[in-house]
Amino acid sequence: MARDKKDRLVKRSPGFSGFKPFGMQTASRAEVLFLLEEYEAIRLCDYDLLTHEDAARLMGVSRATFSRMYETARRKVAKAMVEVTSLRFKSGNVIIDAEWFLCSKCKISFSLLPEKIQQCP
Repeated sequence: MARDKKDRLVKRSPGFSGFKPFGMQTASRAEVLFLLEEYEAIRLCDYDLLTHEDAARLMGVSRATFSRMYETARRKVAKAMVEVTSLRFKSGNVIIDAEWFLCSKCKISFSLLPEKIQQCP
């Protein structure tokens, strides 16, 4: 029997629910589901330029687990681009490390600056 997945710590989830190709030339309704932990892995390595070891520590997982998440995330981004499909975020085994709100309509977690009204972006 497989072990349950350990929750991954996400500092900042996206303030939107996904991406859709501009000028889409196919009528395909296919989409790639992108987990929030995969988004966090891409953000930490490719945007914040952290090493896998540092990023893994921030997310509370082993370096090997982080590397697998990161590889899966990069493959999903490549698939969405090459196959011209939309990319939609989905929660996963995550713990959000901040004050976040969950939109009851689109089910995306988001944070706002303290002076803003609690409203889904």
